[in-house]
Amino acid sequence: MKMIHVYPVRSGLVFVAPCLVLLAWLGMPSHVYSATPEEIGLKIATEASALGDGFGNFTARQAMVLRNKQGQESRRQLRVKVLEVAGDGDKSLMVFDEPRDVKGTALLTHAHKQEADDQWLYLPALKRVKRISSSNKSGSFMGSEFSYEDLSPPEVEKFTYRYLRDEPCGDLTCTVCERFPVDKKASGYSRQVVWQDKDELRTWKVEYYDRKDAHLKTLSIGKYKQYLDKYWRAGEMNMVNHLTGKSTDLTWADYQFRTKLKARDFSKTGLKRAR
Repeated sequence: MKMIHVYPVRSGLVFVAPCLVLLAWLGMPSHVYSATPEEIGLKIATEASALGDGFGNFTARQAMVLRNKQGQESRRQLRVKVLEVAGDGDKSLMVFDEPRDVKGTALLTHAHKQEADDQWLYLPALKRVKRISSSNKSGSFMGSEFSYEDLSPPEVEKFTYRYLRDEPCGDLTCTVCERFPVDKKASGYSRQVVWQDKDELRTWKVEYYDRKDAHLKTLSIGKYKQYLDKYWRAGEMNMVNHLTGKSTDLTWADYQFRTKLKARDFSKTGLKRAR
């Protein structure tokens, strides 16, 4: 007998086995509805995205540790603001507070569901705002192992998907899915492999493959906490570059939801005055 896996959704229960979706709540026999790995992968991504809807906005503090191949470290402190946008991608603002040589540097991102994201970097030393072009989004963000592309939310519509398998991840069971960028020219990656737990659909690991399909980086995520009795946010992220041996740690703290943030706080013209 084949093992049947269960995923939580808002409208009922979807019983998922490789290449099979059983619509149990409709009383339909198993042979009536057959789903491909691509359809299952899209279903998981859509449900995970839907679970995050409705948070409104939040602020947080972030510590960034850059580590080279020899283990030498440099540290930075940032503030993060995120605004949910109905019908489109979120807007986010990252502002550096320490050390002095990067203080005031700010990255503004206007994500979009399908079209290319808009990103601008303010460099206080030059007193100018620089637009990040699509060709530069695979570049390093402020010397870290995170690219500009990595700092944009992975909108469901920008990828195609394929379910691979279920496997243990720590004390949990995770689904493992591949996602492929729809606009291959706008991404520095040929594909990403994503581990999400089946209970809450939180992402625990992402493997990034470059355009030659070499395993370039791995992102590990942990120390999740739940806010407003609904929204899960990570406390730690670690990005390792397997080609250079470098890594970057991000530690998140002091999440505050549904603050007084407004759309005007995320404007390009106000980027120089970001606080």
